[in-house]
Amino acid sequence: MSPKDIALCAAFAVAMPMGQAFFKWAAIHDQTRAGAPLVARLATNVPLLLALAWYGLTALVWFYILTRLPLSRAYAFALAGTGLVPIIGWLIFKEPMSWRIASGYLLMLAGLWVVQSQGS
Repeated sequence: MSPKDIALCAAFAVAMPMGQAFFKWAAIHDQTRAGAPLVARLATNVPLLLALAWYGLTALVWFYILTRLPLSRAYAFALAGTGLVPIIGWLIFKEPMSWRIASGYLLMLAGLWVVQSQGS
């Protein structure tokens, strides 16, 4: 993988968990408007609209990545990025973090290293 490919995959791996944070923010925002009709809540939930736009943008980046790399190599980065979701939840939303979650993420990073260290 070229440095550009690694940078693109790393950026995607960070962008996807950020989208999850936007969805969590949207869910929190929606709870404050529980009495309104569902369609009105969804249509006027700015964090939700941002999350959907963010996912649309990241889908385009993912498409570009897949024009350059095999799915098996690129997806390892996407999987590693999912491990960032609990860290974001812990840092931003004060959700609980455990040694098991941290250990699992370190194992995921080790797996990313194993997958990416293979020859072309």
